[in-house]
Amino acid sequence: MPTPESAAFLSRKPKVPPTFDGVDYEDTAALKAAQDAIIREQWVRSMMARIVRDEMGKCYRREGVNHLEKCGRLRERYFELLKESKVRGYLFEQQNYITKES
Repeated sequence: MPTPESAAFLSRKPKVPPTFDGVDYEDTAALKAAQDAIIREQWVRSMMARIVRDEMGKCYRREGVNHLEKCGRLRERYFELLKESKVRGYLFEQQNYITKES
């Protein structure tokens, strides 16, 4: 697995934001890059939820009967991540224009 400083990592690092804003749909390379960035961002969120879930399980086993007090922070973090951890794909965002509230 390449390290974050390696040339292999930098060459595969996404260069576009995970959104379709400003993407020319006629340019297939830009469209594919936006699709890949969206999928990658969704997978990162999913894996973050998985890591927190694993840590929460370790905390539950380690703390035993006191897990409600000791593991509450992990439980709350997991519930927050669980809302957005599903990998939905990019077709909805690509076919429907959604304005970002700023």
